[in-house]
Amino acid sequence: MITPRRIEGANVRIGYFTTADGTTIRYGLWSPESKNPRGSVVLLSGRKEFLEKYAETAADLNQRGFAVFGFDWRGQGLSSRMLPDRLKGFVRHYDDYVQDLQDFFQRVVQPEAVRPIYVLAHSMGGHVTLRYLHRQPAGIDKAILVAPMLDINTKPFPPWLVRGLTWLVRHIGSEEALLPGSDKRTNIDRPFEGNALTADPRRFAVEKNAVVQNPDLALGGVTFAWLTATLASIAHIRRPGFLEGIRTPVLMVAAEADRVVSAAAQKSACRRLPNCRLLIIADARHEILMETDAIRSRFWEAFDAFIASQTVHP
Repeated sequence: MITPRRIEGANVRIGYFTTADGTTIRYGLWSPESKNPRGSVVLLSGRKEFLEKYAETAADLNQRGFAVFGFDWRGQGLSSRMLPDRLKGFVRHYDDYVQDLQDFFQRVVQPEAVRPIYVLAHSMGGHVTLRYLHRQPAGIDKAILVAPMLDINTKPFPPWLVRGLTWLVRHIGSEEALLPGSDKRTNIDRPFEGNALTADPRRFAVEKNAVVQNPDLALGGVTFAWLTATLASIAHIRRPGFLEGIRTPVLMVAAEADRVVSAAAQKSACRRLPNCRLLIIADARHEILMETDAIRSRFWEAFDAFIASQTVHP
């Protein structure tokens, strides 16, 4: 039984919609104080995350005059989980994520958003954004991708071994099994010391505190199905001509100290995108939006400059 909880802030409205395959998606709308927003930002989280974690980022955007739209990806947050064991991270195809994003735009964003419309997407959200921009570019004016998941860190295992193992396990019918080294430890079980996400202890605790308040938000490790789908989608984006076909202006923000995803893959992708600016933030770990004030200030300075620029579709 899912326990609905109110997200902090009087300006937040929560809703739900159901996809064609019966998945329930939870979404949130944060409204600025002004009744005449200067535009709209679609805020897309990474794997394991949820709306509550991004309240501070939404507030930062509201203060800039933007209306903010966000949702929980299928399989996490308070959207439908894909397995009876709700702590397992599972998706069968990334096309499901892309379709959920398209449904969100059609059902929630387009009827209410004020143009221009920007996307601010972190990690897995940045990956899905690129897939979506290739399919449906017309509704997005600019995209800001923060440490997008364009390749993943498979250490201590070499990538070829991981790909071979995932193929084998999935074909013998164990796609719902957790990966070796992955377990059901949730958002509240991991210590701050030595974490790969942020150097800011207060922001590190935001996710943990939200899960303590509502345990239904908890999510553990990933299954073979999730990893297989992720590797397949990474290969999809790498295909010749894929990134070259995305004309939307993109700000690619890489974390220099990222140990979760590949900054090298982000740099390579930005070179291939026809209209991309690259920002590398020194000392930043994977979750730039959850980082220290100094690092976040560097991000917001670049965000504001990119939004204010006259960059247009080529």
